[in-house]
Amino acid sequence: MATALGLDFGTTNTVLAVKEGDGSRSLSFDSLAGRTDSMRTCLSFMKDGRLGASKLEVEAGAAAIRVFVDNPGDVRFLQSIKTFAASPLFQGTMVYAKRFSFEDLMETFLNRLRDYAGASLDSNINRIVVGRPVKYAGANPDEGLAVKRYNEALGRLGFPEVHFVYEPVAAAFFFAEKLKRDATVLVADFGGGTTDYSVIRFETAAGRLTATPLGHSGVGVAGDQFDYRIIDNLVSPVIGKGSKFKSFDKILDVPTNYYANFGRWNQLSIFKTLKDFQDLKGLVRASLEPEKLEAFIDLIDQDEGYPLYQAVSRTKMRLSEEEETEFFFAPLGEKSRRMVKRTDFEGWIADDLKAMEAALDDALAKTGLAPEAIDKVFLTGGTSFVPAVRRLFENRFGAERIESGGELLSIAHGLALIGEREDAADWAAL
Repeated sequence: MATALGLDFGTTNTVLAVKEGDGSRSLSFDSLAGRTDSMRTCLSFMKDGRLGASKLEVEAGAAAIRVFVDNPGDVRFLQSIKTFAASPLFQGTMVYAKRFSFEDLMETFLNRLRDYAGASLDSNINRIVVGRPVKYAGANPDEGLAVKRYNEALGRLGFPEVHFVYEPVAAAFFFAEKLKRDATVLVADFGGGTTDYSVIRFETAAGRLTATPLGHSGVGVAGDQFDYRIIDNLVSPVIGKGSKFKSFDKILDVPTNYYANFGRWNQLSIFKTLKDFQDLKGLVRASLEPEKLEAFIDLIDQDEGYPLYQAVSRTKMRLSEEEETEFFFAPLGEKSRRMVKRTDFEGWIADDLKAMEAALDDALAKTGLAPEAIDKVFLTGGTSFVPAVRRLFENRFGAERIESGGELLSIAHGLALIGEREDAADWAAL
């Protein structure tokens, strides 16, 4: 009977897992969107007269997306809430006149997951092991603040014992269960907001697996940043980026900060509540290409952020399998249709790949090991399918040493397995 719960609270997806027999299993979630074993890290809030004026109908994950899509304009939708965790600038957000702190959002999200899990979440759980990135997303992340916020939210849920484990360490543990002999393992975990590396020495003595962390590193660049590059090159020019407007007798560039909101999906739903959006509307009359700014405004007003996310994700996935594919986003019409080559995409993400490689160099430097000393390389997370990312590791370590699997589930399962060990506290991140 499981007594520990593994929580992979991700930027894009969240997974809960428990140990079962000699292995582990993901919890299933039953919501109005059906049954899933992972949940999008998002929330929807909608007023419901049946609940009273001060009450909100709250859904999470796929159910939140369905409510958002089915009720355009009537739902406050928040995505990627993990990106706020380490930001001192984020002090809360207003949802229908009620302020939600990060702790409130995390608690609300996890409570809905607990409701969706129902009987599959064992009542004997007394320990929760939570994954944390090596480096949090954001310009100046405060790791101590993130841990404090996590502890506050999890404390409200009643877990008496909480441990934090680096996400790539958890993925490494899941992978290490399959090792046939002692090995030095590099784990590269590609999330939505961060890329994290851990180098760990796994050894088995008297039938017991032990691990010695040798080095960690990370960078706030991952799948979401790749998506942003696609939007910045394919969508933003269609909706006015690079266009001009007239101010008195001067011709000026439309401010690029409007388009920075596409860097994080959650910002799109917030953008239309900001003064910047009102300023953008005011530029239409002065614009030399007003139809482009009008298309931008319509995109935000009609809450097209999620459909845009889907179109971009499909394009990125196809480019992992094909040398060329078509991008098309129906709300922007034929002007958005464009053939995209994989080489184009790789050019757009070239600086991001350099940042990922620099963090890899840092992880190896901390260990003092040469690439030849790494026995296995385990790639996890959806971005590991991007050919340019995989090539980075093949060039460094050789294809024969690279393995992957459990791209969305390995972290949560590793956390659950660690949680049932007597030495669980020894695996905790400092």
